[in-house]
Amino acid sequence: MLELYGTRVSSRLLLGTARYPSPAVLAEAVRRSGTEIVTVSLRRETAGGRNGGAFFELIRELGVRVLPNTAGCYSVSEAVLTAKMAREVFSTNWIKLEVIGHHDTLQPDVFGLVEAARILVGEGFEVFPYTTDDLVVAERLLSAGCKVLMPWCAPIGSAMGPQNLPALRAMRADFPDVPLIVDAGIGRPSHAATVMELGFEAVLLNTAVAGAGDPAAMAEAFANAIEAGHAAFQAGMIEPRDMAVPSTPVIGKAVFS
Repeated sequence: MLELYGTRVSSRLLLGTARYPSPAVLAEAVRRSGTEIVTVSLRRETAGGRNGGAFFELIRELGVRVLPNTAGCYSVSEAVLTAKMAREVFSTNWIKLEVIGHHDTLQPDVFGLVEAARILVGEGFEVFPYTTDDLVVAERLLSAGCKVLMPWCAPIGSAMGPQNLPALRAMRADFPDVPLIVDAGIGRPSHAATVMELGFEAVLLNTAVAGAGDPAAMAEAFANAIEAGHAAFQAGMIEPRDMAVPSTPVIGKAVFS
């Protein structure tokens, strides 16, 4: 089981809800993935609006927990205001905090991120910060009161997969008791399995599933890969070696005399 701010879930896949071909496809992807948490952008959809009411009704019918996000926010004040609005709309203290610092890479503004996290934690929010793989920033976020970290492995929507495995490995080693969820950059199920093999607790996906030829089938493929990676980490994998090692014992081997 995965525990996030006192809430226990069995699935280690968190799914985004943007860019699906239709609400029906989104619903089927959520069902086949087995996810129990979906992220929703307050900016993209407006509850009670022309399309927002139907969208949120669909989410409620799926029976999953909502993790609102501050996607598209480029300043501390904007992110804090969006988080407060999301709390009113969704009746939850959970917030996936994004403070974007660069238009092209969508890299987090880590200075603003820490400041916004400190403000929101002070107001009772349970913050899931989208951050880089920088250890110093991670320490600042934890000091600000965050109890979960969501480092990227590549720019949002890039599908490049893990670009800096040593950094992700170091983050796991430095924060052994902090739930780590890779957010952004995953493109293939093998990417998800790789980060789970490092010991990460979960993966958050959107574009890789929503943009697939068959989103529901891809969601299920990711769910299986994430479980396989987690199981492999739990089982204890052997380390790679420079030299060959025979898998068949040579002791007792028959010889001609």
